[in-house]
Amino acid sequence: MDSALAQTQERVRAALADQTPLRVRGGDTKHFHGARPLAGQPLDTRALTGIVAYEPSELVVTARAGTPLAELEALLAAHGQCLPFEPPHYVSGATVGGMVAAGLSGPARASVGAVRDYVLGVELINGRAELLRFGGQVMKNVAGYDVSRLMAGSWGRLGVLTEVSLKVLPVAPAEATLRFACTQAEALARLNAWCGQPLPLNASCWVEEGGQGTLYLRLRGAQAAVQAACRTLGGERQDGTAAADWQACRDQRLPWFAQRAPGQALWRLSVPDTAGVLALPEGVGAPLVEWHGALRWVQAPPAYGPALHAAAVAMGGSAMLFRASGADEKGAGGHFDPQDPAAAAVQARVLQAFDPHGIFC
Repeated sequence: MDSALAQTQERVRAALADQTPLRVRGGDTKHFHGARPLAGQPLDTRALTGIVAYEPSELVVTARAGTPLAELEALLAAHGQCLPFEPPHYVSGATVGGMVAAGLSGPARASVGAVRDYVLGVELINGRAELLRFGGQVMKNVAGYDVSRLMAGSWGRLGVLTEVSLKVLPVAPAEATLRFACTQAEALARLNAWCGQPLPLNASCWVEEGGQGTLYLRLRGAQAAVQAACRTLGGERQDGTAAADWQACRDQRLPWFAQRAPGQALWRLSVPDTAGVLALPEGVGAPLVEWHGALRWVQAPPAYGPALHAAAVAMGGSAMLFRASGADEKGAGGHFDPQDPAAAAVQARVLQAFDPHGIFC
């Protein structure tokens, strides 16, 4: 065991002895998120860095949790490979462990899957200060309950991720972005129809600016498939800045996000991709729509939470506060939809198994 791992394990062991709560932290790029309050002593994972193993021919990479996400993506890009779910960075400093712990995916998520779908194995230190390994480096190693993927979206509540094995994919040989001027209802109808056809859809974004709605559609796949789809779908092909614009969408740097007014929180509404235009409260502007209609970003004051929740539930979805209002973005406060009692009971048992003394918060 190397010194960084040993020191991390000793830190957890000491916290367990003193009953001192710990908050696992990587690059601290998602401190604004409301998954949990910013309590406990920070436990920094950035000393746990480095690529442990990479087999391009096997489409598998293993990295330590504190490895900068940008470093991993650069390594993959040099071999013509990528993390297809496009994990958001938001700001510089994101880490591999934070990527898995947050479980957040970018614009391509609806077409290629989420973070958890690419997690093959993990190493972690649980609330008993035990070093545990789950899964491996191939899909067939997963038998029984898939604990490795349980770590995706756990926000450090189940333990300190120290190492992660991920499935990667080759970069698509062809890509194109198409632009369509249309209303939100027209965009949703088009996306719903296109998703039922054999088209190389990869990502979509509808946004209204200056009273004009625009749908952006990204195609990825074989050269012939992308060219054929461009001819079939029409629209205005976007070249030059398209890649940067999708990256800005991933990291919430588009003008729609940047122009959020003081007092306006950013809400994330998840609904079926076949859902129509949501009945948002009066005075709330049009959402930014991603994931072929399944993800709606809404800007509204915190007091609008119950109404947004009701609008999402009416369509069979859910709502949550993603970024708090105001200049101080620390801690959105955990405003989530009420959890199903059965799911809450299962979550409580999982937390008890991994962290019986409540060390991680």
